[in-house]
Amino acid sequence: MDIRIGRVTHYYDRIGVAVIVLSGELKVGDTIHILGRTTDLTQKVFSIEIEHNKQQVVKARQEVALKVDEPVRSGDVVYKVTET
Repeated sequence: MDIRIGRVTHYYDRIGVAVIVLSGELKVGDTIHILGRTTDLTQKVFSIEIEHNKQQVVKARQEVALKVDEPVRSGDVVYKVTET
């Protein structure tokens, strides 16, 4: 089951980083699924940054930067993948 935890607000294509506003908790090691009109990406979270400072755990209502494996778009929804 996937739990909605945020949405993409910006994507920096040169460095492959998505800026995400969170509505739930996220930590390094979690698996996320980013879904949008043309996006369907599932990957593990290897690093999280807030204003260029690495974080291990982030909470709801924070804006974070994540390195992503493929391009994403503003408005894409971010889900945390949980085991059933």
